[in-house]
Amino acid sequence: QVQLVESGGGLVQAGGSLSLSCKVSGRTFSTLAMAWLRQAPGKEREFVATTNGNGRYTFYTNSVKGRFTISRDHAMNVVYLQMNKLRPEDTAVYYCAAGSTAGIVDSDYPYWGQGTQVTVSS
Repeated sequence: QVQLVESGGGLVQAGGSLSLSCKVSGRTFSTLAMAWLRQAPGKEREFVATTNGNGRYTFYTNSVKGRFTISRDHAMNVVYLQMNKLRPEDTAVYYCAAGSTAGIVDSDYPYWGQGTQVTVSS
């Protein structure tokens, strides 16, 4: 069973940075596509970023391009989301997800973490 444990959320001022981590266990890390998705209060969950098993492919939603970076550490079995130039509209619960395909919809990812809150104050 794949298990995902996120960490690194918190409160930050607009323009600041945060780094999220997601520790993966239960399956060979390089066989999993990994993604970050988020859900703001009162809104549907939305895709943020994804990377394939070897980390050579990455894809971002337009609103975070140039500000967020997804990366993975194969020695530690961790996927990261480095978030820079944060905006109040980035406030959401951020979820780490894993699956076989680096897609952009929830159904691409059968495995999910518990979520971590990111709050950006103006």
